Amino acid sequence: MIIGIIGGPNKGKSTLFSAITTIDVNIANYPFTTIKPNLGVGYASKQCVEKELGVKCTPRNSLCKDGTRLIPVNVIDVAGLVPGAHMGKGMGNQFLNDLMAADVLLQVVDASCKTDANGNNVEYSDPAEEILMVRDEISRWLAGILMRQMQKISKRSDGVSALCDVLSSFGIKKEQIEKSLQKASLVSSSINWGEDDAMAFASEVLKESKPMLVVANKIDRAKEGVLDDIAKKIGNVNVIGCSAAIELALRKAENAKDIEYAPGSRSLKVIGEVSAEKANALKYMSGFLEKSGTGVQEAINYAVFGIMQKLTIYPVEDENKYTDHSGKILPDVFLIDKGSKAVSLAEKIHSSIAKNMLYAIDAKRKMRVAKDYELRDDDVIKIVSSAKS
Repeated sequence: MIIGIIGGPNKGKSTLFSAITTIDVNIANYPFTTIKPNLGVGYASKQCVEKELGVKCTPRNSLCKDGTRLIPVNVIDVAGLVPGAHMGKGMGNQFLNDLMAADVLLQVVDASCKTDANGNNVEYSDPAEEILMVRDEISRWLAGILMRQMQKISKRSDGVSALCDVLSSFGIKKEQIEKSLQKASLVSSSINWGEDDAMAFASEVLKESKPMLVVANKIDRAKEGVLDDIAKKIGNVNVIGCSAAIELALRKAENAKDIEYAPGSRSLKVIGEVSAEKANALKYMSGFLEKSGTGVQEAINYAVFGIMQKLTIYPVEDENKYTDHSGKILPDVFLIDKGSKAVSLAEKIHSSIAKNMLYAIDAKRKMRVAKDYELRDDDVIKIVSSAKS
């Protein structure tokens, strides 16, 4: 899956990206630092099933640290969106195209309220207004695409199919289109919309296909109550406060072996010889962790497991030892959509395995299950297939 980081310029998006992926990118205190989208890999974290099963895993497609499984997810950070972006202002439409590759969006705003919608330093700017501005820009951009294709769409009686042809390249699915039409009270046959209808549909289909989590960054410099204020003004919005700068500093200190720190932890341990200046900085960050945590790992986990409702599934070849053919214990873990069947796991392993699948075995319960068995979170599954692996 792909997590997109969006928002206005100078809100800390690139710092958040670096904190998530530990990749150094061009970070500066001015608008449009990101000219090309940054691509990287971060990790969703979840308790590994090794403890439950009484084994020690030997991971292959992921990591495991002190019983916490770190599962890779793709992350993309695009340039800041400013008012008028849908008309090409700022970095323009190129970056709106980039973010549409994402499955879920982290919208970064400045919780300190010190940067305006264009990324300029100001005495006060309301992050709630910026949230609405960014969402409006994306909706207007998508509505513009629909209007440019409207003559072609209107010639087809099956409006859903016509919309699928236009929107499938953005990862928007048929069922999301159908649900959005219903929510916007629009008919699905012989579509011939004006701008208002196109905008109404675009707004709904973005909610369905590109759900957003608001990440209120720079929370360490924010006044108390800012998160409640955002939630009150916007309504029906998920908001997580974070400090990308502190998380990035902690990860760099951990990589330098100055501290022991696990992403998402509420504590750190100094293990290296550090200067007095660094010791003071670490003391401050330790106090911040104890109070609230940085929120960065919380945001990733909420996006993956809360918004996208992904399940963690462990495929094995030996249901008794929980190993693959080479003896690795719980080597792989896959993120699977809630409601997926056992055959969906087989498809992730290999198409021929899925095509020739006979049944599956629930390794925890040592029970044979059918191809249409609905997977449960943290299932350990053996796929039995007539295909050669």
